[in-house]
Amino acid sequence: MNDQELMERARKASENSYSPYSGFQVGAAVLTKDGEVITGCNTENVSYGLTVCAERAVLSKAVSMGKKRGDFLKIAIAGKPHDKEWQFCSPCGACRQVIYEFSCEGEEILVIYLDTKKSIKSVPIDILLPDGFRF
Repeated sequence: MNDQELMERARKASENSYSPYSGFQVGAAVLTKDGEVITGCNTENVSYGLTVCAERAVLSKAVSMGKKRGDFLKIAIAGKPHDKEWQFCSPCGACRQVIYEFSCEGEEILVIYLDTKKSIKSVPIDILLPDGFRF
């Protein structure tokens, strides 16, 4: 599956977003080594700290389905304000650390998102999170 196809799956997943407070819907799609695509979306809460980003939602869902560290090749993230165009949507710091957690040294997960010029960008997680924390 190419980056554009995975991005489309993330965009579709964003349609299920629960984002009444920010008005910004985000979807994520992860591609596993066995070719499975798993999707998730952001889920906001009036107590903002309890909000779950799409990236963390999809990885938690994947783990609940039996996936483990090292099973993931790529994650695409798509975000936009409700009823508007797709925008730059790079993962937050917490999500970068969670993505890093599920990659293995030498086999870093590729993170796919729109850059500030709205072009698809594909970057290994270790570039987005230099010196990430791992035991």
